[in-house]
Amino acid sequence: MQFDPAKATLIIIDMQNSFCKRDGRVAAIGLDTQQCEQAIEPCARVLAAARAAGMPVIFTRYVYQPDYADGGVMVEHLMPELAQFSALQAGTADADIVPELVVADGDIVVDKNRPSSFYGTQLDAILQDIDRPQLLVCGVTTNCCVESTVRDASHRDMQVFIVGDACGELDEERHRVSLRTMDMLFGDVISSADVAAAAGNPMTA
Repeated sequence: MQFDPAKATLIIIDMQNSFCKRDGRVAAIGLDTQQCEQAIEPCARVLAAARAAGMPVIFTRYVYQPDYADGGVMVEHLMPELAQFSALQAGTADADIVPELVVADGDIVVDKNRPSSFYGTQLDAILQDIDRPQLLVCGVTTNCCVESTVRDASHRDMQVFIVGDACGELDEERHRVSLRTMDMLFGDVISSADVAAAAGNPMTA
C-alpha cells in the first residue's frame, strides 16, 4: 500500500495524561509509562503533518464513569487497579488528552470504554461520512488499544498505516511484537518521517 494524505484520516488513540504522564494514574498503579510519554513528540509531528496536508483528525479517549459501572471485565477482573487508583475517570484531568496535542476546531473526539475505538462508539459512522479509504493510526498503547483499533479497521477493509515511532506501550517487547503482528496482516507500519515526507513537510520529521 502507498500512504496518501489526500486519502487518509488521522486517528490519535488515547494520548491521555493517565497513560502518558508520570503523575498519571496509570503510572500510580505501578506501570511503566515511559514509552507512552516518549510517543508524545512523534505524535505531535504526525499531527502537524496531518494538519498541513488537510487531513481530518480524530482523537480517542479511554474514559470510565466515576463509579466504573461501565468497566466490564477489564475493571472487574483483569485490572481492578484502574478503579482502585481512580484512573481514566470521565471529566478529570487524568482522562484529558495531553496538552502537547491540542484539539482544534473541527477535530473529532471519540470517547470509549473498551480497547477498540470502534466498539460501542460512532467511529464507524464518522469514518463512513468522511469517506476516505485510508486510516493513519498512532497513540497508545500499541498492543492494546492501537492494535485492537487497527484490527477492526482492517476488518472493515480500510487501508491502515501505523506510525510505529508514534506508538507507545507499557512493555517494550509487547510494543515490538504488536508492530510486527500489525505489519504482517492488518496494515503497514511506517514512520513519522514517512508521514511528514508524504505530506510535503519533511522539516516536521
